[in-house]
Amino acid sequence: MPRRKAAIKREVLPDPLYGSDEVAKFINVVMRAGKKSIAEKIVYNALEILTDRLKKEKDKGDDEAGKGGKGGRTGSAPAIKSKSHDQGHDEALQTLHKALGNVAPTVEVKSRRVGGATYQVPVEVASDRGIALAMRWVVQAAKTRSEKTMALRLAAELHEAYLGRGASVKTRDDVHRMAKANQAFAHYRW
Repeated sequence: MPRRKAAIKREVLPDPLYGSDEVAKFINVVMRAGKKSIAEKIVYNALEILTDRLKKEKDKGDDEAGKGGKGGRTGSAPAIKSKSHDQGHDEALQTLHKALGNVAPTVEVKSRRVGGATYQVPVEVASDRGIALAMRWVVQAAKTRSEKTMALRLAAELHEAYLGRGASVKTRDDVHRMAKANQAFAHYRW
């Protein structure tokens, strides 16, 4: 418990391109040394790469499913090109939201000192903290990847998180495993 009053939540302005608070927070997590315009370019490029990659996978799946039918997809290619710009934004926001949802933890451990001993006590994670941790873990995992640019690394890590695998999902699983192992100390929860 803080000794002073609780810190007030700052309101984050939505980002200029998508108009989303979640993307704005993600840009702030990616940002280093106050270079926000560079962080915006990285995140926007990563989301664009991610949506393109998912569209290609979906098209490839449709092609394979359509091979047994009457000539596959005849006439549906122009419909893909005529999609509105806003629909592409919606898809990007949905994929980002799903990827972060797959990484967000539901429980974590916090240190609690009782009678001279320190216990790792499992506690439930609030939804905003879970998303904040997920953003941090995705960016941290993206930094360790071997792609050439940060946008490619971030897109690849978000793609892995979207599919439910990757380094950031492994971090979440480790946190859940730690909480499960220390379930015996749950009665020390405050």
